[in-house]
Amino acid sequence: QVQLVESGGGLVQAGGSLRLSCAASGRTINRYRMGWFRQAPGKERELLAAISWSGGRTYYADFVKGRFTISRDNAKNTVYLQMNSLKSEDTAVYICAAGYSDIVLGRQEYDYWGQGTQVTVSS
Repeated sequence: QVQLVESGGGLVQAGGSLRLSCAASGRTINRYRMGWFRQAPGKERELLAAISWSGGRTYYADFVKGRFTISRDNAKNTVYLQMNSLKSEDTAVYICAAGYSDIVLGRQEYDYWGQGTQVTVSS
């Protein structure tokens, strides 16, 4: 079992930045594909970014390319999401997830989920 706890969310003005962290426990995450999702009220959960086991490959949804950066520190068992140039439409709960295979980074299926952290962007 892998437990995931997100942190770093909060209220930020449009154009600002936030860095989210996802701390894992229970198992080391160096053999897990890690991803960040978000879910806004009344909308479906959407995959934002994913990163391979070693961190050498990444995937981004088109609507966050150039603004968001996913990274990982396997020694700290932690994954990060740096978010820049935030917009009001980025307001959502941001959720970290872990999956077994890292062959296809854009896949939506994950095996473990965090509870999420709220990000609110004011315009």
